[in-house]
Amino acid sequence: MDLSGKTAIITGGASGIGLAVARALNAKGTQIAIADLNASAAAEAGAALGGFGEAVNVGDEAALVRFINKVERTLGPVDIYMSNAGLGFTDGPGWGAGDAPNAAWDLCWQVNVMASVFAARHLARRIAARQGHFIITSSAAGLLAQIGDAPYSATKAAAVSFAECLAITHGDEGLNVHCLCPEGVNTPLVQGIEGGAQGLGGYLEADEVAGILLKAMEEKRFLVMTHANTPGYVANKGQDRDRWVGGMRKLRRMLLEKLGRPM
Repeated sequence: MDLSGKTAIITGGASGIGLAVARALNAKGTQIAIADLNASAAAEAGAALGGFGEAVNVGDEAALVRFINKVERTLGPVDIYMSNAGLGFTDGPGWGAGDAPNAAWDLCWQVNVMASVFAARHLARRIAARQGHFIITSSAAGLLAQIGDAPYSATKAAAVSFAECLAITHGDEGLNVHCLCPEGVNTPLVQGIEGGAQGLGGYLEADEVAGILLKAMEEKRFLVMTHANTPGYVANKGQDRDRWVGGMRKLRRMLLEKLGRPM
C-alpha cells in the first residue's frame, strides 16, 4: 500500500483517533487536511503535518463540500476520506432510553451519520476511481450498544449500516471501505464516563488504534475491531439476541450498583 503523495481528509482530526491517524498517514507520505470544530487546533495540527486544517461543521453539507473543494484545489484529488467526527451524550439524568432531548438526537444523527452520507455523495465514486479508501469511524457501540447513551448507540449502529451500504454499492468500482469500531480509547470522548461498559476491555491509546486501522487498510478489511473481546461479544449477540439483551440488562444493573449511573 503506497500512501506517498496521496491526499487525505480527516474529520474530527484535531485530537484523539483522528489526529493519531493523520500522523500515521503523514508518516507514510500522505498529505493531510483536517476538519474539526476547534479552529485553532485544526489549523495547528494541519500545519504541523505539512497540510492545513479548518473549522468545519461536518453536519452542514454545504460547509463540508466547500472544505472538500478547497482541499482538492490546494492538495489535489482526495484519495482517503476518514469520516471520524463523532458526538456522544447520555440518557441522564433520568436514564430512560428516550430521555435525551431532541437536540441531542438531532446532533448525533447529523454528525454520526449524515456527515458520512454527505461526504460519500460527493466523493465515493471519485475515490473509487483511484482505488482509494473511505473510512467511517463508528464504535463497538454500533455493533453492540452503549449502555446509558441511546442516541450514540442508535446512530453508531446506523453508521455501521451506511458503511456496509458503501462497501456493497461501490466495492466493485474500486472503493475500499473500512468501518472502524473501537471499544474504549483514551480520548476526550470518554472523559467523565470512566468506569462504564466501554472500558471493560481496557483502554487503548489513539496511536494503537491508528496502527490497527492502517494494517486493515493494507489488508483491505472492511470491519476493523480494536479489542480482542469485541468479536466474541458480536458473535454472542448474533447467535442469541435474547440472551445478549439479558446479559446487557445484568451489566446495566451492575453499573448502577457500582457507579450510581449506567455509564
